[in-house]
Amino acid sequence: MVEKKICIVTGVGEGTGLGIVRRFAEGGYQVAMLARNEARLQRFAREIPGTTAFTCEVSDEESVNSTFAAVAEKLGPPDVLVHNAVSFNSLFGTFMEIEPAALQRNFEVNTMGLLFCARAVAPYMLKAGSGAIMVTGNTSARRGRANFAAFAPTKAAQRILAESIARSLGPQGVHVSYILIDGGIDMPFARELLPDKPDEFFIKTSAIADAIWSVVHQDRSGWTFELDLRPFGEEW
Repeated sequence: MVEKKICIVTGVGEGTGLGIVRRFAEGGYQVAMLARNEARLQRFAREIPGTTAFTCEVSDEESVNSTFAAVAEKLGPPDVLVHNAVSFNSLFGTFMEIEPAALQRNFEVNTMGLLFCARAVAPYMLKAGSGAIMVTGNTSARRGRANFAAFAPTKAAQRILAESIARSLGPQGVHVSYILIDGGIDMPFARELLPDKPDEFFIKTSAIADAIWSVVHQDRSGWTFELDLRPFGEEW
């Protein structure tokens, strides 16, 4: 009997995280769903076979370490990590308008969260000589627009950290990739915020999940570090 592979997905809510969970569960993985909202995770676990809920605060190193250890003990050593957790406090505002604490909080989740999660999962993957760490990002990682002063710097730092991790782990058999998402994501929050936008304006979470699945399963002779995704009509 072939044992199922284990995938950890952080930041599982009603959007991208849930789409990734569904794709990997359908692909035969045991999926550990991580987020702070336990009630919502338990609902997902009841709805999606092959998933298990774990509450975790990714900005807290102790919480990350204990949660990843619990995943390994309950499900087995992780083969894939998709770091999807994101904080966007004070999403809109110039450097003069934002609260400095908002930038700090976003950095703690978006950048330090990646550091903690990668450090927690890497020993399992290095022992196996294989594995994949995927990080969901966006175009804020490449450009600092005036009104994104509390958010863009943290995603830029996240991308550079992901590249550093990739350069460290890649030669040891662990694939690290940054998935840059450019466009409005089709999720309840976005639909409520932009009720007049047509369907084609949004990027489907299933499309994001399919892309991540493809990158995770690339032949190691042709690995992708950075992949950008956007709806066909998106300006860029």
